[in-house]
Amino acid sequence: MATEPRQPVTDRRTLIERQRELRALDAAFQELRNTTDGVPRARRKGLLALTGRAGLGKTALVTEARDRAAAAGLTVLSGRGGESEQGSAFRVVRQLMQPSLARMDEAQLHAFLGSWYDVVAAVLGLEARGAVPAPDPTGVREGLDWVMTRLTVQRAPVVLLLDDLHWADTESLTWLTSFAARVEDLPLLIVVAYRPDELPSEADGLRALVADHGDRPHGLAPLTADGVAQIVRGEIGAAAEDRFCKECWSATGGSPFEAVELAIRLAERRLGGTESDLTAMRELAAAVKGPGLIARLERLGTATVRFAHTAAVLGSPFAPRLAATVAVLGDQAAAEAVRRLRAARILAEGHGPEGELEFVHPLIATTIYESIGTDFRAGLHDAAARAVLAAGYGPAGAARHLLEVPCEGSAETVECLREAARAYLRAGATEAAGRLLDRALREPPRPRDRAAILHELACATFLIEPTATVRHLRQALAEPDVDPDLHASLVFRLTQALAHTDQMAEAERVATEEAERAPNPRVRLRMQADRFVWGMFRADDRDSPARSRRLARLAEHLPGRRLEERYILGLRAWDAVMRGEPRRTALGYAEKALEGGMSWTDENRGFEVPASVALVFLYGDRPRRAEELFDRGIAECVAKGWCGSHLALGHTLAGYIRYRRGCLAEAEDLELRGLRIADRVEGAVPAQWFAVGILIQTLIARGRVAEARALADRHGFGAAPPNAVIYPDPRTVYAELLLAEGRHAEAAPLLLSVGEWLDGRAWRNPSWCPWQLHLAAALAPTAPREAAGHAREAVRRAREFGAASTVGQALHALAEVTCGPAALDLYAEAVDHLEQSPAAYELARAQVGHGAALARNGRLQEAADRLYQGLEGAVHCGAEALAARARGELSAAGLRPLPLRYAQAETLDTQELRTAELTARGQPVAVVAKELGLTEQGVRQLLSRVYRKIGTDAAGLAGFLADRTGRHL
Repeated sequence: MATEPRQPVTDRRTLIERQRELRALDAAFQELRNTTDGVPRARRKGLLALTGRAGLGKTALVTEARDRAAAAGLTVLSGRGGESEQGSAFRVVRQLMQPSLARMDEAQLHAFLGSWYDVVAAVLGLEARGAVPAPDPTGVREGLDWVMTRLTVQRAPVVLLLDDLHWADTESLTWLTSFAARVEDLPLLIVVAYRPDELPSEADGLRALVADHGDRPHGLAPLTADGVAQIVRGEIGAAAEDRFCKECWSATGGSPFEAVELAIRLAERRLGGTESDLTAMRELAAAVKGPGLIARLERLGTATVRFAHTAAVLGSPFAPRLAATVAVLGDQAAAEAVRRLRAARILAEGHGPEGELEFVHPLIATTIYESIGTDFRAGLHDAAARAVLAAGYGPAGAARHLLEVPCEGSAETVECLREAARAYLRAGATEAAGRLLDRALREPPRPRDRAAILHELACATFLIEPTATVRHLRQALAEPDVDPDLHASLVFRLTQALAHTDQMAEAERVATEEAERAPNPRVRLRMQADRFVWGMFRADDRDSPARSRRLARLAEHLPGRRLEERYILGLRAWDAVMRGEPRRTALGYAEKALEGGMSWTDENRGFEVPASVALVFLYGDRPRRAEELFDRGIAECVAKGWCGSHLALGHTLAGYIRYRRGCLAEAEDLELRGLRIADRVEGAVPAQWFAVGILIQTLIARGRVAEARALADRHGFGAAPPNAVIYPDPRTVYAELLLAEGRHAEAAPLLLSVGEWLDGRAWRNPSWCPWQLHLAAALAPTAPREAAGHAREAVRRAREFGAASTVGQALHALAEVTCGPAALDLYAEAVDHLEQSPAAYELARAQVGHGAALARNGRLQEAADRLYQGLEGAVHCGAEALAARARGELSAAGLRPLPLRYAQAETLDTQELRTAELTARGQPVAVVAKELGLTEQGVRQLLSRVYRKIGTDAAGLAGFLADRTGRHL
């Protein structure tokens, strides 16, 4: 037996017959280096995969890729999955990012991570600033995207090397799958290596992405007989006989790992490769893996076997001192075990911190781990958990071992699992936290702790599996002697989970029962608020008028000093808007609700009431105040990493505010962002319907009716809506789409059913739901008198509410279905009201309608002025179809459109102009940010300001710059 270890198997001998893969790597590196000013030119792919079963040399290729990338001047970041570490959340992510972050001091870290610091701190092993709420998984992935994008821009070009991806932890794999889709916009190449048959379902998206990325994965084939012969003769000499070499190929199956291991052992035995050596060769080949490997290990001595077993339980890489502690070996015995295992090519020096060890090949680790008896293995995991805790690696490091230990009712085990779960929740690793808490329940815990653990488990599953959350919470509430404060939190979380799974009636029932029996006055008031929330948001509610009266009586005497009282006042403001009470009444209650503060991210309150209060200002013609509140709420969500349905609704409704103001390009951008987030959140049906409905309205306003129809069909928007109240009302939006398609006969009965539903609830504000305005348009071709009656009623209701935008829009609808000179007066009055409102798009519509009516009545000069005003307003709003109509009306009247003024266009400052120019050239946001020394969010804000100033969007940016600055891009 040799006394010194040989080279690990990841050497160049394993790269025989791998020229195709090496050429692919070289080509990908060349494409990555082919940059101009740090910006990649059009590249064929940003993702390259090396696949194959165990032992075919994937790790050797990854090692070679590392060397070649470094030689080419590329920055290399690397990570590797571990078979025994799959339950350790974000382990691979930390391998990728921590080395770069470790070079920064505290001030540099805070500057580098910015507002994402607290969101990703726990993931990356950084110290959070104070108590930080648990972010949701989507928020963490967004934060990690930010970190990797910034690292890439700073250290470009970058290669990410990820070996043994099939063993990557779920959280890292999920992040990588979502991030990999964006790499073509970055100077970044991702190289992954994995066993395709062992890739988990979480990587299905990545697998599909690999298939779509330029060419199919590079599947490694076994070596040919000639390839194995080359390896064998390289070790034992060129005189090795052909038959002997072919038998070596047969014995190893063409596996590079086995071929190299066999060749080294042949050399150690000084075999010459003759026919007489075949028997010895077969014995050596059998000892490379499986039972032969275990037999070879056992010949190394009891202490060495125990050390190897411990190493397999700890997983690669591991600290020798920790392994010695678990194996109960002294320093000298441990050192001798390491020497023997290295000499036997079972262990090798690791690539991590100095002194760590790892197995020469994962196949060896797997074989040894599986050879350990079940009971003994569980005992080793138990000892490993204790040693990990004692060594200061923390509960998360110990917890993965405790998952392999039989349940024994240990209070210490339960507490360790709970602590680890809390750490994972702080990192947004909700699935990992759920696994640990579920195991804690099976330990089992002490009876008095069971309800609290179920509550923690419910919090872990809330964002990813709300139906499981409902089950856990009901179990917790069924426990005896639950603490009153915990009981109140359980009930609130239960109502939230029920509402988010579209069980609005059940959510209201639970809150009602709790309000009736709660002994504490504050808890009772809080439950009353919850009851009002879920009742008001029930689409099938039959008690709306009575509930409104109860709410009005309750709110009338509340001073608003406590949060529970302010929520009641906020609900009263929202109810006043829905009912169409005077605008000043609703705004008064809204301001009173906000006086003491109202957070969007209070885990025990929800965001429904703060968002509704903000929208009171929108419907009351104070959109800037609404935007301020939404910006604050969105910032809260982002800062705490809540990037699921909360943020989806935030962006969507912020887009709705822009739509109501007439900033259609900005509105579309925000609504698309909200829809993308909602589509990623499992079970977020209401959030999706909000986003789809508002986006459909915006697309119609922009004249892109075919896109609106495709969006509706893709999301089944014409089907029955959810049980929750959605705004704008989905059926009304769908009727608006039908009208835009000219399908008036289909729209009318749908709108009549909406009116019947709303009148039954006494919700009569056309600002919230303009069903009568659309119904008037639907009936106008066949029943003009009935159409005018609905429009007049809408005007009456609008005047009662008192918002200028609502009155003007209703008067415009009435003018559209009124004949003769009377229509001109109605148009003029509509324009007058809308000019006093923030509704720029509705103003442009009324101006174009008024101009067309003036032209039909022969008043051409007045018509020209009105149509030109409408045309300029439509262009500034981004309403292409309305602008085309204005031009058509001018042309039909024999009038020539004047050039547009773009009154605000000349106010672009130097930074805005430079941002616009770079964007118009097609530069990615990340590159623009680097060029200007800004964050990506800062660039997006600048672009929004540019679009708002020049009245166009990205599609019209280059044309505007050419027209106004003379710079043709």
